[in-house]
Amino acid sequence: MSSMINSNSFLRGKRALVTGGTSGIGLAICQRLQALGAHVVANSFEDAEEASPRLATTNDKGLPIAFAQADMADHAAISAMVDQVEAQHGAIDILVNNVGVQHVAPITDFPDQVWQRILDINLSAAFFLSKRLLPGMADNKWGRIINIASAHGLVASPYKSAYVVAKHGLLGFTKVTALEHAQAGITCNAICPGYVWTPLVEAQLEDQCKVHGLERQEVIENIMLQPQPTKRFVEVEEVAEMAAYLCGDLARSITGTALSIDGGWTAK
Repeated sequence: MSSMINSNSFLRGKRALVTGGTSGIGLAICQRLQALGAHVVANSFEDAEEASPRLATTNDKGLPIAFAQADMADHAAISAMVDQVEAQHGAIDILVNNVGVQHVAPITDFPDQVWQRILDINLSAAFFLSKRLLPGMADNKWGRIINIASAHGLVASPYKSAYVVAKHGLLGFTKVTALEHAQAGITCNAICPGYVWTPLVEAQLEDQCKVHGLERQEVIENIMLQPQPTKRFVEVEEVAEMAAYLCGDLARSITGTALSIDGGWTAK
């Protein structure tokens, strides 16, 4: 296997599972890993009919991005999805824990059920999936786990208590996973993007306008882009390229890290 990131097939023969893989960052990662030869399975809570048009591209072997439906807040659904994926596609070599949800509200107004769902999806799902897939990676003496965290895994913002807690927890889980499997040919890293223009971020706008008392453009300029010195949104392709690099042989000594792609946000 070539170790060069510019090889068009350096992931040929590898199987990847990407949660939240039908839009935004997840879709970009699916498409990049597929372009590098991997057989990719995209997970989402939506149904196949809704997701399939976005997964229509094929890799160099003519394989489309496969689809696996499951709600990442449901432990039983996660387990059933893994059974299905392994039966249909074989053991997973690359796991990208990307799925995420957000809610913006003061702590005193934060709904209890929303708090729990955010932790279930943004944090616990990564644990359950990693627990299931790590033994197979260890048997094969090769594996890559990439956790899509956030700048909010390193710093906090008001009105995002559950999201900040989940992303901080995901960084801790990344480190533990890396240490426990350091000699098993498995790496585990987190990518910490700043604000990326995705459906998740766009969906926050209304809540952000409400809690800050600002108009839409004011939220974009004064809340979202204010902490990023570059004053531009991160692009999904930037995150996807980092994920692809972490899958390569030249990244085999990168493990247990939090890699920021945040326009300088956390440099301050």
